[in-house]
Amino acid sequence: MKKTLATSLLLAVTLAPTLQGCIPLVAAGATQATLSAVDRRSLGTQTEDETIEWKAAGNVSTKAGEQSHTNFTSYNRKVLITGEVPSEAIKAEVARLVAAIPQVKGVYDELAIAPASSLSTRSQDSYITTKVKARLVDSGRVSAAHVKVVTEAGVVYLLGLVTQREADAAIQVARTTTDVKKVVNLFEIISDTEAKALEVKIEPQPAKQDSVTSGG
Repeated sequence: MKKTLATSLLLAVTLAPTLQGCIPLVAAGATQATLSAVDRRSLGTQTEDETIEWKAAGNVSTKAGEQSHTNFTSYNRKVLITGEVPSEAIKAEVARLVAAIPQVKGVYDELAIAPASSLSTRSQDSYITTKVKARLVDSGRVSAAHVKVVTEAGVVYLLGLVTQREADAAIQVARTTTDVKKVVNLFEIISDTEAKALEVKIEPQPAKQDSVTSGG
């Protein structure tokens, strides 16, 4: 039941921008709060990961230069750096700046020494990420809420706190998704016992009549 709820909510968030009509902000807030609850990271760690990401972007923006394209994804205080920079010196400096951010426990430096990617390439990467997430939901073998998917130049990076069985399932799904060139496994493996301990029961709340807004 928890897997069904989490994956359904994940798809709802992914598809929300494509829906027409007026969607009440309270519904969006409730969905985000629920997704945070089913995340295996604590709420404090989720907040720290978000803080690390914006600090990394802020610290690097002036150092990397306009010829660079950098992305930062923090999961459980470990930061994945992807994108393109013009030199080895800038690549090393970006990694150093990110590692120096308080609370960062580790850095996965996947920056490429290359010209910044085009907007069409980035759009394709976003599309691949969406396809992988959708196929994770369809597979029913691992909750998409427990897997962070990042795509850069057709390479899919997988992060999350998962069991070995869940990791194997997610990797297989990503590898067999159209247009994926390579899959990089950055999962943190936990035991089945640990996974159960991290699960959070979510009690459905009855909808309030005054919270419902019709489309228009």
